[in-house]
Amino acid sequence: MVPQLEMLRPGVLWRRWLRPRTTKVGAEKLGCREVASGVPPLGSTSPGVLNIFDRVLKRKQKNWAAQQPELMRFDYLREEVGSQIADRVYDIARDFPLALDVGCGRGYIAQHLNKETIGKFFQTDIAENALKNSLETEIPTVSVLADEEFLPFQENTFDLVVSSLSLHWVNDLPRALEQIHYVLKPDGVFVGAMFGGDTLYELRCSLQLAETEREGGFSPHISPFTAVSDLGHLLGRAGFNTLTVDTDEIQVNYPGMFELMEDLQGMGESNCSWNRKALLHRDTMLAAAAVYREMYRNSDGSVPATYQIYHMIGWKYHDSQARPAERGSATVSFGELGKLNLMSQEKKSQ
Repeated sequence: MVPQLEMLRPGVLWRRWLRPRTTKVGAEKLGCREVASGVPPLGSTSPGVLNIFDRVLKRKQKNWAAQQPELMRFDYLREEVGSQIADRVYDIARDFPLALDVGCGRGYIAQHLNKETIGKFFQTDIAENALKNSLETEIPTVSVLADEEFLPFQENTFDLVVSSLSLHWVNDLPRALEQIHYVLKPDGVFVGAMFGGDTLYELRCSLQLAETEREGGFSPHISPFTAVSDLGHLLGRAGFNTLTVDTDEIQVNYPGMFELMEDLQGMGESNCSWNRKALLHRDTMLAAAAVYREMYRNSDGSVPATYQIYHMIGWKYHDSQARPAERGSATVSFGELGKLNLMSQEKKSQ
């Protein structure tokens, strides 16, 4: 049974269930609230990287969303995922004198953490309006205007790096993860979350069916996502070890497809792929809404939207970390484990 959590806005019911679960600047030198040195020239990407997303458009979308009069109306998803990341940080039995939030938005993680756990928080994002309208937190913070692929910090700077629902928009995810690993201190930890491949599958299927029927073909209207099978490999390639990757699914019920699309725009999550179709015909949109309702309608008349979240934890190597024993160093075979258990029970009985 899926637990019902709370009403988030009129007509939207939140439900959730879990599956098994480039100039470098030293952080101590950043005294101002906003630093633009980490933002590359508009439209730039890493050399040799497939340019999938229009990062200039994404910055405009996020800036527009951060200026809307009802910001809290669209924050429900980021608030939930931010609290989940904070919970994972609290599960780590240590304090973090210096932490970094990559793609912080309005600071959805920092508000759930306290100054006893985090000494100082650097928050970076490509949208200056999001940084200006950041949420209140008791932790001392510094806002830095920076791109996820071009972090303006020195090597071995931070004890903790977090990121929530931002990395799915970068063109060069391997580079972004390598940058995060680079700025972490040895034995530092990265705790992140990003959208997974099954996100908004209901909306994707409805738009494809309607556009195929009305226009004889379809264009991609939902941006591509990383597969969970690739995420562990990318983290390992970036240099992280002791990896943990798990999947969470969050389902939100909306009155209809158009209310869902309105909320995505309000979150700054509109599609920014270069190959996106600029406009959809009115009759195609109406047909997609009808398909959505016919295929996925709930008993109360609402329609669900599924957000798949990949949670990841990775550590930067340090000599003090536990390491697996060398291959062939075992002194007991698996076939003898049953005998060992029996011997231990006999000793206890004596």
